[in-house]
Amino acid sequence: MTISVRLNEEDTKLIKTYAELNNISLSDLIRIAVMEKIEDEYDLESYHRAMEDYEKNPKIYTLDEVKEELGL
Repeated sequence: MTISVRLNEEDTKLIKTYAELNNISLSDLIRIAVMEKIEDEYDLESYHRAMEDYEKNPKIYTLDEVKEELGL
Protein backbone atom coordinates (compact mmCIF):
# COMPACT_ATOMS: atom_id res chain seq x y z
CA MET A 1 0.00 0.00 0.00
CA THR A 2 1.18 3.51 -0.73
CA ILE A 3 0.41 6.42 1.57
CA SER A 4 1.12 10.07 0.80
CA VAL A 5 2.00 12.56 3.50
CA ARG A 6 2.21 16.30 2.99
CA LEU A 7 5.04 17.98 4.87
CA ASN A 8 6.48 21.44 4.87
CA GLU A 9 10.11 21.86 3.79
CA GLU A 10 11.41 22.14 7.35
CA ASP A 11 9.75 18.90 8.47
CA THR A 12 10.87 17.12 5.31
CA LYS A 13 14.48 18.16 5.87
CA LEU A 14 14.39 17.08 9.52
CA ILE A 15 12.88 13.67 8.73
CA LYS A 16 15.29 13.00 5.85
CA THR A 17 18.28 14.04 7.96
CA TYR A 18 17.16 11.80 10.83
CA ALA A 19 16.69 8.84 8.47
CA GLU A 20 20.12 9.38 6.93
CA LEU A 21 21.82 9.70 10.32
CA ASN A 22 20.23 6.45 11.43
CA ASN A 23 20.87 4.68 8.11
CA ILE A 24 17.19 3.87 7.61
CA SER A 25 14.87 4.44 4.68
CA LEU A 26 12.11 7.02 4.93
CA SER A 27 9.52 4.29 4.52
CA ASP A 28 10.98 2.24 7.35
CA LEU A 29 11.33 5.28 9.58
CA ILE A 30 7.72 6.32 9.09
CA ARG A 31 6.41 2.77 9.46
CA ILE A 32 8.37 2.24 12.69
CA ALA A 33 7.30 5.61 14.09
CA VAL A 34 3.62 4.95 13.38
CA MET A 35 3.76 1.44 14.84
CA GLU A 36 5.52 2.70 17.98
CA LYS A 37 2.88 5.42 18.39
CA ILE A 38 0.09 2.85 18.13
CA GLU A 39 1.87 0.53 20.61
CA ASP A 40 2.39 3.41 23.05
CA GLU A 41 -1.28 4.36 22.95
CA TYR A 42 -2.32 0.72 23.35
CA ASP A 43 0.03 0.33 26.33
CA LEU A 44 -1.31 3.50 27.93
CA GLU A 45 -4.91 2.35 27.50
CA SER A 46 -4.01 -1.05 28.98
CA TYR A 47 -2.41 0.73 31.94
CA HIS A 48 -5.52 2.83 32.54
CA ARG A 49 -7.77 -0.25 32.43
CA ALA A 50 -5.46 -2.09 34.83
CA MET A 51 -5.48 0.85 37.22
CA GLU A 52 -9.28 1.01 37.10
CA ASP A 53 -9.42 -2.71 37.93
CA TYR A 54 -6.93 -2.24 40.75
CA GLU A 55 -8.92 0.67 42.21
CA LYS A 56 -12.02 -1.56 42.27
CA ASN A 57 -10.10 -4.42 43.91
CA PRO A 58 -6.75 -3.23 45.36
CA LYS A 59 -5.52 -6.72 46.22
CA ILE A 60 -1.84 -7.29 45.47
CA TYR A 61 0.13 -10.53 45.32
CA THR A 62 3.70 -11.34 46.24
CA LEU A 63 5.93 -13.04 43.71
CA ASP A 64 5.74 -16.24 45.74
CA GLU A 65 1.92 -16.13 45.70
CA VAL A 66 1.90 -15.70 41.93
CA LYS A 67 4.34 -18.57 41.45
CA GLU A 68 2.23 -20.81 43.68
CA GLU A 69 -0.98 -19.90 41.88
CA LEU A 70 0.64 -20.61 38.51
CA GLY A 71 2.26 -23.79 39.73
CA LEU A 72 5.80 -22.59 39.08
